[in-house]
Amino acid sequence: MSTPPSPPQPLSGVRILDLSRVLAGPWCTQTLADLGADVIKVERPLRDGSGGDDTRGWGPPFLKARDGEDTAEAAYYLGTNRNKRSITVDIARPQGQALIRRLAAQCDVFIENFKVGDMARYGLDAAALRALYPRLVYCSITGFGQTGPYADRAGYDYAIQGIGGLMSVTGERDDLPGGGPQKVGVAVADLFTGMYASVAILAALRHRDATGQGQAVDMALLDTQVAMLANLGANFLATGAAPRRAGNAHQNIVPYQVFETSDGHMILAVGNDGQFAKFCEVAGRPELAADPRFARNADRVRHRAMLVPLLEEIVRARPKQQWLSALEAAKVPCGAINDLAEVFADPQVQARGMTVPMPHPLADTLRVVASPMKLSGTPVQYRRAPPLLGEHTDEVLAEFGWSDAERAELRRQHVL
Repeated sequence: MSTPPSPPQPLSGVRILDLSRVLAGPWCTQTLADLGADVIKVERPLRDGSGGDDTRGWGPPFLKARDGEDTAEAAYYLGTNRNKRSITVDIARPQGQALIRRLAAQCDVFIENFKVGDMARYGLDAAALRALYPRLVYCSITGFGQTGPYADRAGYDYAIQGIGGLMSVTGERDDLPGGGPQKVGVAVADLFTGMYASVAILAALRHRDATGQGQAVDMALLDTQVAMLANLGANFLATGAAPRRAGNAHQNIVPYQVFETSDGHMILAVGNDGQFAKFCEVAGRPELAADPRFARNADRVRHRAMLVPLLEEIVRARPKQQWLSALEAAKVPCGAINDLAEVFADPQVQARGMTVPMPHPLADTLRVVASPMKLSGTPVQYRRAPPLLGEHTDEVLAEFGWSDAERAELRRQHVL
C-alpha cells in the first residue's frame, strides 16, 4: 500500500540563503522553513574546535546520543533550526564570497544578522547583491537598524529589553519586596523581531511576484521592542506619563493579576464588568460588583489600592483548584501557573500536538516544540531535524552546480 503524497506547502519553491545565527534570524527562517521554504543555513567551517552557529555550543543541556552521552548539539540550537540544510562556507575568503554570490543567484531571499557594514566589506551587502539580482529579497537583522546614531552598536536582546523600555514595565513595584526591573524569561525582542521579519519577507515576496522587483528589509531589535510596547506605548503617547512596573498586575484592567490562594497561586484575568460581577458571585461577595467604586473597570483601576487587598483576602480563603473549577464554570478567565513539566503534561497542550518527535542522526528520537501554525490545507511538515554542522554542504553545492572537482578544490583552499 503506497503512502499518500504529502500536501504541498505554501512556500514550496522558495529558496532562502540564511547567513543568520543565534536567535532572531534563525527563528525567522525556521518559521519560513516550517511553511515549506528551502532554507540553506550558511555556517562558519569548523576550525580549531569552533565553528558554526554560536548556539550549537550554548549548553548544557545537549542532545543525548544513543549511548547516553552528550553530543555537541545544544538544545538551544535544536529549538530554532529544524527544516533547514547546513553548509559551511568561510565568507572571509574571496572564494567564499564568490560562492555565496553564486548561491544567491538561485535564491529568493537572503537573510543576515551581521553588524552594520560587515557584509559590505565582503561585497555581500544589500546594494551589491540586489544590483546583481534585482528580484532578491534581502533581509538584515541588527540591534539598531542600518541607520541612526546607534547603527554601529552591537545589539543583544537583554540590552534591548532595557533600552527599549520593556524592563521599566516588567518586574515588581519598587516599593514592594523584590521590586526592580526584570527581563522577560525568554528573549522576546529576538523572537518578536524574527516573527516581524517573517511577515516582512512574505510581504516583500508578494510584491516581488507582482512587480518582479525585490527589496531590502531592514529589521532592528530596538524598533521591534518599541513597537511591541503596544498598549503601554499608546498609554504614554496619550498622556505623556511613563507607565511604571506593576508586578503581575495589569496597567489598565483590574483585577487582572496573580492572587495567592490557600495552597498556591492562580491568575485572575477579569476582562470586563460582566466577568467581574460573575467573579463576585463565585466569591460570595455580589455587593462588590454593585459598589460604585468597583462597578466599572475605570473605577476599579482608580480604586485599585482599595479593591485589590479586599480580593487578596477573599482569594486566600479557598484552595487553588476550587477557585479554578468554580471560575471556569462561571466563564471567568483564570489560570494555573505551570512549570514546563506541567505545561508539556497538560492535556490541552498534548491534544494540540505541541511536541513532535523527529529522527536525528545522533539519537533515536529528538522531541521538538511544534509550530503553533495550524493550517487546514497546507499543514506544517517536520521534514528535517536541525542539521549537523555542514551536513548538507556537498548535497547543496552539487544541486547548485558545483562539480566534485570544484568542491574538492574549495576544501583544499579551506573555504568549506
